[in-house]
Amino acid sequence: MDARASRPCGGIGAQNMYKTILVTVDGTSSDRAILEHIKPLAKLAGSRVVLLHVADGWAARTYGADAVSREISEDTAYLKQVREEVQAAGIPTQSELAYGVPSKEIVKWVTEKGCDLVAMSTHGHRLLGDIFLGTTASRVQHEISVPVLLLRAK
Repeated sequence: MDARASRPCGGIGAQNMYKTILVTVDGTSSDRAILEHIKPLAKLAGSRVVLLHVADGWAARTYGADAVSREISEDTAYLKQVREEVQAAGIPTQSELAYGVPSKEIVKWVTEKGCDLVAMSTHGHRLLGDIFLGTTASRVQHEISVPVLLLRAK
């Protein structure tokens, strides 16, 4: 029997599929869905996880990394908490805080730093909601060339 036949994806072992997984978090309960889904995947693939949150309040959009606000403090604490949770599962994890428009900052991160998979929760808007509100996930998936895993939050 060919050794490749026992490996997934036509000979690509799980260990090589996703070296770096970018997981976007927005600080809401919808994060739970993607975090619980990505932890076993990251362990199986031996991946490094990068948690990215984009602060998008007035101070963050106006002052960027120089912003000082309650939002920034809360976002920083939240990222630390989530990073520690994922690390406790035995997954190498880092977290980063970006500032501005979420879809633009996620695309910028992927373009500049690179990853093998972007994992995002969606809020499950329907067609009209997507048209009027737009969705970060939709904008991101159309502007990057790496696979995007979208998981609808419950």
